[in-house]
This record gives sequence, C-alpha cells and structure tokens, in this order.
Amino acid sequence: MKHASIIVRADWDEEAGVWVASNDDIEGLAVEANTFETLEPKVVAVITDLFELNGFTSSLPEIPVHIMAEQLVRILNPTY
Repeated sequence: MKHASIIVRADWDEEAGVWVASNDDIEGLAVEANTFETLEPKVVAVITDLFELNGFTSSLPEIPVHIMAEQLVRILNPTY
C-alpha cells in the first residue's frame, strides 16, 4: 500500500440505483450498496478480506479508511 490511509471513492450510480465504491490502489475493490450507510461495513469487510488474500502487512495498529462520497443532484432552473 502506498499511503498510511486508504481513500475509497463512492459514487451514486443513477441507472443502477446503488452506491459504488472503488479504489485504484487495492486490486479487486469494487463494492455496491443501496444506501451510503450500508456501503461502509461492506467496504471495510472487503478491504480486510483483500488484505488477507493478498498478504498485505503493515506496522500500523489501525489503518484509516476514508470513504469519499459524491452525488450529483440536478434541480430545475426556476428562471428557465
């Protein structure tokens, strides 16, 4: 792992109606959930599993995971 913390990007997939989380540094990390609240425990579980499967080691007692969410919302222009 390149950093002392992990940044996971969470995007809302309007078409599928789910949040999708991914990270370029952790191969295989792709998680979906219907709500942002249910996404977090899934992300943590998958990262833990991937670390164990890939033999990841760290000297840190805890590794911070930042789940960064972005959701685009459109409103009607009242002056249009």
